[in-house]
Amino acid sequence: MRYFPSWSLTRSSTVLPDERLPWGTMFPMGLQHLVAMSGSTILGPLLMGFDPNLAILFSGIGTLIFFICTAGRVPSYLGSSFAFISVVIAATGYAGSGVNPDIGGALGGIIAAGALYVLIGVIVMATGTGWVEKLMPPAVTGAVGAAIGLNLAPVGISGISGDGIHMLVALLTLLSVALVSVYAPIAVRRVSILAGILLGYVLVLILGNGFGLMPAIDFSALSQAPWFGMPNFVAPRFESSAMVMIAPVAFILVAENLGHIKAIGGMTKQNMDRYIGRGFIGDGLATMLAGSGGGTGVTTYVENMGVMAVTRVFSTLIFVIAAVIAILLGFSPKFGALLHTIPGPVLGGLGVAVFGLIAAAMVRLWVDNRVDFSDPRNLFTVGITLIFGAGNFTVSIGGFAIGGIGTATLAAIILYQILSIGRGKADRAAEQAANND
Repeated sequence: MRYFPSWSLTRSSTVLPDERLPWGTMFPMGLQHLVAMSGSTILGPLLMGFDPNLAILFSGIGTLIFFICTAGRVPSYLGSSFAFISVVIAATGYAGSGVNPDIGGALGGIIAAGALYVLIGVIVMATGTGWVEKLMPPAVTGAVGAAIGLNLAPVGISGISGDGIHMLVALLTLLSVALVSVYAPIAVRRVSILAGILLGYVLVLILGNGFGLMPAIDFSALSQAPWFGMPNFVAPRFESSAMVMIAPVAFILVAENLGHIKAIGGMTKQNMDRYIGRGFIGDGLATMLAGSGGGTGVTTYVENMGVMAVTRVFSTLIFVIAAVIAILLGFSPKFGALLHTIPGPVLGGLGVAVFGLIAAAMVRLWVDNRVDFSDPRNLFTVGITLIFGAGNFTVSIGGFAIGGIGTATLAAIILYQILSIGRGKADRAAEQAANND
C-alpha cells in the first residue's frame, strides 16, 4: 500500500480524501479554506499579543506536517487554538493590547503542551483510543472547554470597556458577528469572524480617520513594510511555572482532534480511527514547531470542516494548496503590518464573541452526546470545574503555580474518575432492574 494516495480525478459530486477535482478548480477551493480559517487564526494571536503573521506562517507549515503524519488521508487545516489564550495570558500577565512582553516564556509552555500531545499520540497508536475516551468523556471535555471560555470573561469585558465610541464600535463588531452567523448564507457564515473584522475596521475608518471621534488607524508602519521579507521569529524560554500552566492544554487539543477526525470519518463514510494517533502526533509536532519560532499552538479547525460539509469536497490536496498560500503570506511583512492595524475595540468585540462561543459550544457538546445531568457524578464534575475555571482558582506548590485552567482540567479528570469508582456494577444493576420491570 502506498504511503500517500494517488488522488484520482473524482467521478461524483462528493470528492473523497484520496480524490481530487480538475486542477483549475483546486486553487480556488484551497483559497476558500484559507479564508475560512484566517479570521480565527489571525484573532487568536492578537488576543495573546503574538505576531499574527507568524501564526499564519506556522499554520501553513503545521498543516503540511499534519498532512504528512496522516499519510495525506485526513482532510484538515491547523490554525491557532483558542484553548491557549487564557493560560498564555495568565502565564505572561499580558495586559490585552500591543505586543506581549513575555512571549518567550509562553512559547516554552506551548512547546511543552505539544510534547505532551505527541506523547499521547504515541500511546494511542500503541493502545488505541479507548482509554482517552474513558479518561475524557463528553462531561469532562465539555466542562473543561466551558471553563476556558468563562476564564476569559474578564479579558473580554476589558476589551470592550472604554469611552462611548470605543464601546459602540466593540458592540457593533460583536453584533455583526452574531448577525452574520445567524442570517448570512451558509458559505458566509463560515467566515463570520472575518466579516466582523472587516465591518469593525470600516467603522473605525469612518469614525476615527474620517470624523476624528476616536483614535484613527495608523498606516505608517504598513506603508513602510516591504512586500517580502523574513518574519521576526521569537526564541522560546523554558520556565517551569509557565510550562506547568500551559502543558495541560494538550488534553483539550486531544478532545478537539479526536472529535474532528471522527466527524470527518462520519461525513466521508470512511473509518479514520487508525489515523487518530497519527493526527495527535502531527498536531503535537506542529504545535512544538510553532512554539519554537513565535507562533501559537495549533489545532484542527471546525471552520474548515464546515466548508467541507457544505461543498462535499474532502480532497486532502486542497489543504496543501491552502497551506502553501499561508506560508507565502507569512513571508510578507506588508501582510503582517496590515494585521497589526486592526483596532483595539474591534478585537475587544471579537474577543467577547469568541470567548462566549467557546463556553456555549460545550453546551452543544453535552446535548449532542446526551450527557445525563440528573446524574450527580456529571453535575459535580461540571459544576466544580466551571467554578475553578471562572474563578481562576490557582494552586501554588513550591515554585510552581497551576492556574485556573490547569486546576479545572485536573479537577474534571480526577473528580470524574473518583466518582466513577464502583459505578460499573451499579449501572449494570440499574439496567438489569429496568429490564426486569
